[in-house]
Amino acid sequence: MLGPEIERLIQLLARLPGLGPRSARRAALQLLKRKEALMLPLAEALSVAAERVVTCSVCGSFDTSDPCGVCRDERRDPSILCVVEEVADVWALERASGFKGRYHVLGGTLSALDGVGPEDLNIAALVTRASDPAVTEVILAMDATVDGQTTAHYITDRLAEANVSVSRLAHGVPVGGELDYLDDGTLTTALKARRPV
Repeated sequence: MLGPEIERLIQLLARLPGLGPRSARRAALQLLKRKEALMLPLAEALSVAAERVVTCSVCGSFDTSDPCGVCRDERRDPSILCVVEEVADVWALERASGFKGRYHVLGGTLSALDGVGPEDLNIAALVTRASDPAVTEVILAMDATVDGQTTAHYITDRLAEANVSVSRLAHGVPVGGELDYLDDGTLTTALKARRPV
């Protein structure tokens, strides 16, 4: 019923996280209906991003320069490294404006089921960076998943030789959260991680 060009557009959109076939059809329809206002600017932005955006050779984040803006920023504290799974985590932490150190993007987590081992991640570069005498603390900002926690434990072991303090993000009750709506695992973790007032 649809031409091959439209089918291809829908199939490519459906590959994006969070978009299934139905959402991809709706997105394709909006792009086609608003070709001048939406589709052509999006196509140009995609082309420019594909041409200019690179992976930072220091931290593994994305930027249009290498090293990235965060790694070049002299106002950032070079003694603290925040280790994250993906670039999206860097963006989330930057949006919160609460961290003023440097980042290290692993590119995923260890996962025996998916066949992802230490050599598939940016762990060796992290150990090298953490061994620099200028670095005093490594913050592990992994997701509170089995794979995230496994990765955090593995990195902690690998950093035992480096002369750095290793810390983790706190897990537990979110700001504004109501206890009645939290799952058992979150409540248990929050109780174990309690601190004096």
